Amino acid sequence: MANEPIAGERREARRLPDDSCTECGTQMRPSRGALTLPVNGETIRVTGIPHLRCPSCGDTVTDFTQTGTLWERAFARFRAKHRLLSPAEIRALRRDLSLTQTGLAHLLRLGANTVSRWEAGRNVQTGAMDVLLRLLRDVPGSVAYLKGHAA
Repeated sequence: MANEPIAGERREARRLPDDSCTECGTQMRPSRGALTLPVNGETIRVTGIPHLRCPSCGDTVTDFTQTGTLWERAFARFRAKHRLLSPAEIRALRRDLSLTQTGLAHLLRLGANTVSRWEAGRNVQTGAMDVLLRLLRDVPGSVAYLKGHAA
């Protein structure tokens, strides 16, 4: 009972080393196993991303660069799996239509930054939006039609 604090007494917080698990305090170890991320409601598995893994509870930690690479690869896998347009294809489509990112977003009734995120690879369009983008690209008159009906 000597280690228990007396009522009203403050205990000093114990500082854990930087490579300690935030869940259980165990020292984490470098790993390269598979990690998963949710992309448009689907779990996408990505391999080959270096990260730290807790040998006790299995918690994982990635640094800023690793996290960016993880998301980039997850989005690429999702696009490939569902045969979605790539960021470069979306950018080329928008330019071929002589639209700004804001103009395309307005035409599709999207938030102002959505097209920017698609083109930068920071987000993935849904399957329905991909179909609409392909219609704009492949069906003559579709842009004029949407311009007549855009909000």
